[in-house]
Amino acid sequence: MAGAGLPAGVDLAAVVAEQPDPLVFATVSGAHLYGFPSRDSDVDLRGVHLLSVAALVGLGEPAQTRTAMWHRDGVEMDLVTHDLRKFVQLMLRRNGYVLEQLLSPLVVHTSPVHAALVELALGVLTRHHGHHYRGFAATQRRLFDRTGELKPLLYAFRALLTGVHLMRAGRVVAHLPTLLDAEPAPAYLADLIAAKRTAEHGALGDLVGRDVLGRDLDALAARLDQAQQDTRLPEQPSGSRELDDLVVSARLADPRHHPPEAPVSRTGERRAG
Repeated sequence: MAGAGLPAGVDLAAVVAEQPDPLVFATVSGAHLYGFPSRDSDVDLRGVHLLSVAALVGLGEPAQTRTAMWHRDGVEMDLVTHDLRKFVQLMLRRNGYVLEQLLSPLVVHTSPVHAALVELALGVLTRHHGHHYRGFAATQRRLFDRTGELKPLLYAFRALLTGVHLMRAGRVVAHLPTLLDAEPAPAYLADLIAAKRTAEHGALGDLVGRDVLGRDLDALAARLDQAQQDTRLPEQPSGSRELDDLVVSARLADPRHHPPEAPVSRTGERRAG
């Protein structure tokens, strides 16, 4: 994972401690995970929080997803977390993005529930995750066509290579330099990664011709199509029962969950209900 990491001196433990609900996990996503951060890249934190039983059964509407942005230690950061139930639902919807967050090696905070989710992640992988990476790459390619920036271009290549590798090897690898060692890819990508380090929104300039890029992106998309046809990944996810059990047990094991005692009758006996 050479090239992956965080800016020195950023106190992420304090970020975890400030959250209103316990975090199941928090990891780093974005350019730091993908292996092409710039000197001025922000830090994208992603994870799962655990709402209390009281919040879920009360009259209020608790936040299933929370987003916060701030500056700390001179670095711009954002944190997006989902409640555990929503996150597991996203896992079962063939969402490669949440699996990258779950399996990120850049772990800021972990827990036994996080470890259990990682163990169950293999069971949700299907051939249809190829659609996720194809669609994400197409979106980033259109953004590159409009802006000419290196960032969406590298995102497009990264998504296609992640999809190809997933279909071929059954593993979610989001780190572009690692993918360049695992899958055939254009040699100039290493130079584009190096160029991206100088500025988050740096332009491609004349590093590579647009016709060459178009040809190579089309070829990678075709490889993803073929890999999806040939993959041994299943049509449907498995493990939904185990994931359901995990959500229930994690919620009920929360120390904030204390079932109320049964009402006391006039005779001093506990009454059911």
